[in-house]
Amino acid sequence: MKKSVFPVIAGIASIIIVLAFAAVLIIPSAREVFKGLSAGHPYIMGFVKFGLLATAGEVFAMMIRRKGWAAPYYIGWRMLIWGLIGIAITFMMKTYFLGVAGLMDAGLLPGKGEGFWSKLLRAFYTAAVMNLTFGPTFMATHKCTDKYLELRHGGVKKPGLKGVVNGVDWHGFVSFTLFKTIPLFWIPAHTLTFMLPEEYQVAMAAALSIALGIILSLKK
Repeated sequence: MKKSVFPVIAGIASIIIVLAFAAVLIIPSAREVFKGLSAGHPYIMGFVKFGLLATAGEVFAMMIRRKGWAAPYYIGWRMLIWGLIGIAITFMMKTYFLGVAGLMDAGLLPGKGEGFWSKLLRAFYTAAVMNLTFGPTFMATHKCTDKYLELRHGGVKKPGLKGVVNGVDWHGFVSFTLFKTIPLFWIPAHTLTFMLPEEYQVAMAAALSIALGIILSLKK
């Protein structure tokens, strides 16, 4: 396959993926199947949701930066990495959500109840705790996998752990990713996510990756 054709195929496939997910959520019968699969096979669906949607987000972000058809290198590996991240996030979202609910029920966090404000507080607590603890670890890990692929693409056959860690811009990671995107984007966005029915939360989290990638691309 010619290199000039692949970005077009990747771009069209990404558009189809996003439209397909949108159709599934809009069509009642498809939505019920989606809910059943998400409830019955949460980890497999977490892999699929993040593997497809987050990778599509990377394609869209690159297309915006390049102002034309474009696709990131090692897209297959990126999809696999995002899928594995999806499994981890599926597990962690459930862990934090149930953990915060337990703390509220025990009176260790204020806002116990069944009303709207109680649900909003539970969603906010969950989003804040998850992003301030698991978030930095996940983001740093993904930053390292990105750097590894970047070094391999640049001709370094065996980057090694030291080469990967030394190659990451940790100052930018801390000053921007941790100190800006977490409080200004991820915590508010995940608060809304945890207000949704549970079967849609992982898909929403994956969709947020698309949104952030596009926002950052427009900023650049």
